[in-house]
Amino acid sequence: MNILILHGSSDLYGASKILLVTVNFLKKRGHHVTVILTEDGPLVACLQQAGAELVFIRLGILRRKYKSVQGILNRLSVLRKAYYAIKQVIREKNISLVYSNTTAVLAGAFAAKSLGIKHVWHVHEIIEHPKLLYRFLGKLLNHYSDIVIVVSEAVKKSWGKFVAQDKMHVIYNGIDYTPYLQLSGKLRTETGISDDTIIIGMIGRVHPWKGQEYFLQIAAELSKKYTHLRFVMIGDAYPGNEYLYKRLDRIIKEKNIGTLVTDLGYRADAAELLSGFDIFVLPSTSPDPFPTVILEAMASAKPVVATAQGGPLEMVDENITGLLIEPDNPYQASLMIEKLVTDKQLRIKMGEAGRKKVLATYSSEAFENKMIKVLE
Repeated sequence: MNILILHGSSDLYGASKILLVTVNFLKKRGHHVTVILTEDGPLVACLQQAGAELVFIRLGILRRKYKSVQGILNRLSVLRKAYYAIKQVIREKNISLVYSNTTAVLAGAFAAKSLGIKHVWHVHEIIEHPKLLYRFLGKLLNHYSDIVIVVSEAVKKSWGKFVAQDKMHVIYNGIDYTPYLQLSGKLRTETGISDDTIIIGMIGRVHPWKGQEYFLQIAAELSKKYTHLRFVMIGDAYPGNEYLYKRLDRIIKEKNIGTLVTDLGYRADAAELLSGFDIFVLPSTSPDPFPTVILEAMASAKPVVATAQGGPLEMVDENITGLLIEPDNPYQASLMIEKLVTDKQLRIKMGEAGRKKVLATYSSEAFENKMIKVLE
């Protein structure tokens, strides 16, 4: 089967990693896969290595920076051009299935519908605000998809207001966990953090709702009582969100935690660095649909502390594989994390339980088998 995949970014964060897993098993099963991206980036070389054919087209990706009238007109113009370009690719490659990865990509759905080609939309997002956009996307998902894959029950519930229940299939993400099963001392060696210091870390794109500010507020609370803690942040800013660095710097200065925080930015070797964490925190301030990074932390045998909303409610077994905290109460969150700070054996126990769960429940094999049933 000739399959066309459209994806909105060329990074190697969650949705891109899942795309790469999907391309690999589709190629393994003998399908011809063409991937349309908007720009070059770390994902490109990985897709080429997997054997995918790449085409670059400006897809008119939905971003917050285009919420003005001028921005909307810009998106409509780019989407129109993308629509015709995608139709040409579908004809030239004799495509029989169009697969759009994330709701930020619209043009493929329109092109598939106009040509009578089956369209699958893989939804990794919970977008309930602004309500007008939420309603608009929900109706598009329902009208322009034969099948809607959602990454968690939380995502299904969110979009279920607009999308027919029989169209939606919950398929939990799964990746190859081999890189996360290895121990590495790279993080401590690189940062000079001593072995008797507890490292609390987070990984994620710098984004208003991903919680970097909340992470720093929690760090400030914990540092009032404990002097043997260091806080590590990994991830770079989403295009258009570079302004957030100033806000993070301001919090660090106001809280006087500059010597306790290390920001490593984007790292391709995140798996090795994650191995050096003692506690992993996902501090998202809005519902995170099904964060792949939690799977990675669990596979690395790290206790997971996540805000109690969205996908993490399905992923983290409270007091077994980790802890669930409020999304807007750094003091209360710090009190809960203290349990892990003061009890090494509890950290080990939760980490081991998390690894056992992720390998049994969220395996790449399970993900592949369920995706194949839907796509083939």
